[in-house]
Amino acid sequence: MERLDKIREAITEPLKRLDIVVESIEFVKNGNYFSLNIVLDRLNGIDLDTIVEATNIINPILDELDLFEESYVLDVSSKERGCETDEQ
Repeated sequence: MERLDKIREAITEPLKRLDIVVESIEFVKNGNYFSLNIVLDRLNGIDLDTIVEATNIINPILDELDLFEESYVLDVSSKERGCETDEQ
């Protein structure tokens, strides 16, 4: 099983308790740094407090899994939502 699949499997159930869905996970190199990007979604969107709560759930799981030899920055964010415009 690939590392990102293991992460998805490990965090999906705990995040379901907050009605959060894991939208995507990617591990990328940005210049000299690596970044683990986790994008989350929820029915009516996710506010900053919920992102912080989700990050506090995800962090210890990642520490326990210890899947990356490289140092990385964890970036947990919400799925971008388009702006609705009122065109007439």
